[in-house]
Amino acid sequence: MNKNGLADNIESLLDQYFNDLAGESPNDLYDLVLANVEKPLLLYIMHYAEGNQSKAAEILGLNRNTLRKKLKNHNIDT
Repeated sequence: MNKNGLADNIESLLDQYFNDLAGESPNDLYDLVLANVEKPLLLYIMHYAEGNQSKAAEILGLNRNTLRKKLKNHNIDT
């Protein structure tokens, strides 16, 4: 994947989101994007790290306690 691949995909998805609004005002876009990205990211990294929270936290650049809190908020069991 080139270094702009993820950004390009997000831009495309945001274009679609704004097109689908059909004249309505966007609301809480920041929270919407985070909610739709964070859980799949956590699931993927936990699988990649074979359930090892310390390794996953390191990969994500998070404190392990922060990771545990995010996993709990998303009801992700490890």
